[in-house]
Amino acid sequence: MIRRVLFLMAFPVILLQALWVVMRAQKLPEASGARTGSAGHGPPLRILIVGDSSAAGVGVDHLTDALPGQLEVRLAEHHLVSWKLVAKSGATAGSLLRMLDDVVDEPFDAAVIALGVNDSKNGVSERNWRRHYTALLNMLETRFGVTKICVSGLPPLGEFPLLPAPLRLVLGRRALQFDKILREFADERGSVTYVSLTFPMDHNAMASDGFHPGPLVYNAWAAQVAMALAQETSGLHADQ
Repeated sequence: MIRRVLFLMAFPVILLQALWVVMRAQKLPEASGARTGSAGHGPPLRILIVGDSSAAGVGVDHLTDALPGQLEVRLAEHHLVSWKLVAKSGATAGSLLRMLDDVVDEPFDAAVIALGVNDSKNGVSERNWRRHYTALLNMLETRFGVTKICVSGLPPLGEFPLLPAPLRLVLGRRALQFDKILREFADERGSVTYVSLTFPMDHNAMASDGFHPGPLVYNAWAAQVAMALAQETSGLHADQ
C-alpha cells in the first residue's frame, strides 16, 4: 500500500522524465548488413535469431559487430553455422509474433531471443508478457522445429546511463520482474536456457545514445550465448 502511494506521488515526475528521455534520446539506426549468413566447417547448426533493436544491432554500424555476427564467429569454429535474423526496433513479444507470421516456415536447430525492454518500459502487464512469450516459445518449437532456445535476460535498466532517477528505479524494478519470468521459463521448459545480461552498463560499454549496447556488450553477449549453446547442443564447443 505504501509503495503504491509513493508511486502515485512520484508519477508526475516519472512521466515528465519519460517524455524528456524520448525527446533527448538519440535515434540510432539498425545495423546494416545481410540478415542471413553462414560460415565455418563441421556439423551443420541452423540458428534463428529474433528480437528487438538489440537483436537488430542498434548501437553498432554493421551486423558483423552485433549479436548475429559475433555469434557466427564463435559458432563457426566448430560448425557449419547458418543463421537468420528476424528483428525490428521497438519490437515487443506480441509484435514479434505477428512478424513471424509472415516468415516462411523452415527448420532451425536452435533459436536466440532478445526481447523484453520494450514490453517492460511500454507498460505491458506481466500477465500479457508471460502469455505472449509463451506463445513465442511454442511457435519456435512447433513451426520452426527448434529444440533449443536461448533466452536472453533483460539488461539492468536501473543502471542505464540515459535514464534519470526515479524513472531509472521504476524501469529497473519492472525489468527485474520481467526477467524473473524468463528465468521461470528456463526452469519449467527443458528446451529453454536463460542467459543473463548483467554486463557493465557504463558509457564505455554502451552505444552513444546511452541506451543500446555498444561493441563491448555485443561481444560479451555473444560469448554468453555461444557458451549456453555449447552446453545445450551436442558436439558444440564455444570459444570463451
